[in-house]
Amino acid sequence: MSPHPTEPAADAADTYLTALHARLTDDGCAVTSPRWNDRRVVAGHRADRRVRWFGTKAELFVFASAVPEVDVAVLGEFTAWATHYAKSLRGGVPGARNAALVLPALVSARVRPEAARWAASDARILDMSLVARPLTVETAPGAVRTSIYRGGVAWGGMFTGHVLEKAALYFP
Repeated sequence: MSPHPTEPAADAADTYLTALHARLTDDGCAVTSPRWNDRRVVAGHRADRRVRWFGTKAELFVFASAVPEVDVAVLGEFTAWATHYAKSLRGGVPGARNAALVLPALVSARVRPEAARWAASDARILDMSLVARPLTVETAPGAVRTSIYRGGVAWGGMFTGHVLEKAALYFP
């Protein structure tokens, strides 16, 4: 018997993050493991350029971490950390045919309803240069429930379909 038994809920979140890492890698993302508040983060990054975006490069940053419980405060803190971290990593000149989109996700067996509502209520814009769509991923026994804002945004709206397609791929 190990001296520190793991909780099944923590195992489910860790298993989800391991699978997320594989999905990001399979989709061609560069994947790293930065730390946030002494927690492991699965971070993925990719850049796409499409003719229908008038040649604009869309950089997508994905950050996910497991926590014991997701509430609005911790989701807001993680979203702020992820957007600032993405801003420090992004390439090119902000606004000069470059857009940055961020998917900050917290994974837990316990997601408070108000946190899921906060994630689904709207996108968050930082300095008119990054659009974040926070996610909650509840790894409850027998089901995984994901909450994300699926509507459009004024800034970066032409990338809505792309970012939601990638969110659905990465966070099924």
